[in-house]
Amino acid sequence: MIQQLLLLTVAVISSIRFGSCEIKDVHIVEDSRPIILFEKFGFAPDGHVGISIKRVSWKSKHQNAKLDLSSMGFFLVRDVSYPQILNESSYTDGFCVLSSMYVQNLFGFDKLAPDSTFNTSAVIDQPDEYNLVFGNCQTEFHVSMNVHTEMYNIHDGEKDFLPAGQTSLPKLYFFFFLVYVAILAAWGFICIKQRLTVHKIHLIMAALLLFKALKMICASEDKMYIRKTGTPHGWDVAFYIFGFLKGVTLFTVIVLVGTGWSFLKPYLQEREKIILMFVIPLQVLENIASVVISETGPVKKDWFAWTEMFLLIDVVCCCTILFPIFWSIRSLKEASKTDGKAAKNLEKLTLFKQFYTVVIAYLYFTRVVVSAIGANINYRYDWVPVAAAEGASLVFYLFIFYHFQPVERNPYLVIEDVEDTTRNQTLEIEDPMES
Repeated sequence: MIQQLLLLTVAVISSIRFGSCEIKDVHIVEDSRPIILFEKFGFAPDGHVGISIKRVSWKSKHQNAKLDLSSMGFFLVRDVSYPQILNESSYTDGFCVLSSMYVQNLFGFDKLAPDSTFNTSAVIDQPDEYNLVFGNCQTEFHVSMNVHTEMYNIHDGEKDFLPAGQTSLPKLYFFFFLVYVAILAAWGFICIKQRLTVHKIHLIMAALLLFKALKMICASEDKMYIRKTGTPHGWDVAFYIFGFLKGVTLFTVIVLVGTGWSFLKPYLQEREKIILMFVIPLQVLENIASVVISETGPVKKDWFAWTEMFLLIDVVCCCTILFPIFWSIRSLKEASKTDGKAAKNLEKLTLFKQFYTVVIAYLYFTRVVVSAIGANINYRYDWVPVAAAEGASLVFYLFIFYHFQPVERNPYLVIEDVEDTTRNQTLEIEDPMES
């Protein structure tokens, strides 16, 4: 029963996308897990997998325990095979996953050299998405070892370390980099042309475009180097840095625009400051969790906990940033009933409702719809969820930057100008009467 639950857990974990650095070195220390998922890779025809282990050792708390070396080893398994393995384990006494007919064994520990090392490679005859898994059918033994793995396809006679469905990602990310550079240039031109109406929020929005563009070029270089060499050559560090800055700036822009800061008022209320002080630290934690998830993978014991933390923090952040927009909508509704300027406040209210709707649609699509696409799409089209997420982000950015650009008659500012004009006219009428 426990093994069935673990197989089910591995099946769920394998559906989660994680880092794609396909030359990896992993150090396992006294691990007794019966199933350890190392990597997931989409193989094209003539795909290859290589694995090398050394410094293998094991120990048991039970003094009289005897180890059957053939009960430990590495194997490949497809996602579609997990239900079949679960069914097989339910009616087989003393079931060991290494003996399943639905796995492709690479080697067992009974083939270890006298110096506790072993090297092997295999050619994938049937292209598909495979999981590289270590199985331990004697969980009373704790295993330690150093593992080096390589997974790649052959493309034009050269090794391609990106999974079959991700080979187009370098070009895709570079395309979006060019798009955001063009938008940043246009935004800079508008800000210079309309410098008299530029507010602080516009400068923060420019920083958002800059960080987004830098994140895209780093992602492109990261995938390109992984494709050619199997490692990112430091581009992953730059990607995480600019990804963090982009995430913090994006949520800050949404909160500030939602409160009307710099457009409708030059200050933030105390509760709005609390929102910012709450969201920014959460973004720090979320990005730390994202780095751990991407760099370690499910081979680490606490990987699933980091994944849960990431999802929880992301949901909390997405819900939190909606509060300022909701407060602004409610405030405008109340103001339209009391200050005698219903038409003007109604225009503000309409704009805030549009912004609220677009933010919810963006968050829902990038968090839920994209995940659903990734979970159900064929591995050859792993680039599709990325394109969908980045396309939705681009549409969202265009909406924000179009509606909140620094123009002389911005709808947010026109309303305030009308109110200022009315007040000035009133003062002009009152002054002659006083004289």
